[in-house]
Amino acid sequence: MAELTIKAFFEPETETYSYVVSAGTNSAAAIIDPVLDFDAKSGRTFTKFADQLITYIKQEKLTVEWILETHAHADHLSAAFYLKQQVGGKIGIGEKITQVQKVFKQLFNLEPDFATDGQQFDHLFTDNEQFSIGQLSAKVILVAGHTPADVAYQIEDAVFIGDSLFMPDVGTARCDFPQGNARTLYQSIQKILSLPDETRLFMCHDYPPIERKEYHYLSTVKEQKETNIHIRQGISEEQFVEMRQQRDASLAMPRLIIPAIQINIRAGAFPPADTNGVVYLKLPLNLLGKKSNKP
Repeated sequence: MAELTIKAFFEPETETYSYVVSAGTNSAAAIIDPVLDFDAKSGRTFTKFADQLITYIKQEKLTVEWILETHAHADHLSAAFYLKQQVGGKIGIGEKITQVQKVFKQLFNLEPDFATDGQQFDHLFTDNEQFSIGQLSAKVILVAGHTPADVAYQIEDAVFIGDSLFMPDVGTARCDFPQGNARTLYQSIQKILSLPDETRLFMCHDYPPIERKEYHYLSTVKEQKETNIHIRQGISEEQFVEMRQQRDASLAMPRLIIPAIQINIRAGAFPPADTNGVVYLKLPLNLLGKKSNKP
C-alpha cells in the first residue's frame, strides 16, 4: 500500500471540505469536490478558495491526474473546470450524472444543444470501477440516494463519501432532490458500513449541532455504526426511511441550488454567453421548493 497523504481544505460559506490526495511530495494527486467562490448577491465568482489548493499543489510539486466530483452539488459551485485549466487533470464523476443532466435540462429549459450524455466530464465512473492516482489504488462506490448519481471514492484505506453520511452527530444527507430516494440511501450507506471498522471516512460537509463548536471532517466506519444519530446499528430501513422523509419535508431548498446545479452539471464550466457576451443563469419562478411559505 502506497503512503497516503490527505490535505483537507474547508470552505466556510458552504461548509464544504475539499481534498487534495497524493502519495506525498513529487507524486500524482487527485482533487476531490473543489469549491468555486460565489457571491449570490452580486452574481460574481471568485477563485480564492481554489487558489489555496493550487498553492498547495505547487508547493508539494504534485501532478494532478484527477479532479473528482462525488456528485452534482446543490450547495456550492464546482471549481473543477477552473482547476483543470490551471493544473490539469481529468474531471471524473459517476456515470449516472446523465440522469441528473436530463432532469435539470428540462427544469431550467437549457439550450437545445446542451448534451445530456455526460460529455462535459472527462470520465464517467461505473460502480466498483477501479482506477489509480499514480501509485495509489482507488475504487468507485455508488452511493445513490441523495441524488441518483452520488459516488464515493475509496482511495487506499480512506473513503471520500460525498453527501451520504455526515458526522455521527449530524446524521445523513437529504433525499428530496429530483430522483433522490431515502430507501436507496439507506442501502447505499450499508455498503460504506460494511467496510472494515478502521476505515477512515472523509466528509464532504459538516453542519455542527449547537453543542459542538468545531468543524470536523474525519470519522470511521466503527464510529458511524455505533453512534450515527440517523443510521446506527439497530435502526431499521423502515425507521430510517420514515425519519428521512419526515425530516426532508421540513427542509428549505439549499441557498445556492439554482446557480450551483446549472454550473455543476457542466463540470464547473459556465453556460454559453448570451449575444451581448455576458453569461446568465436562469431563475425558474414557482417551480422548486414548497408551494406555500406557511408553516
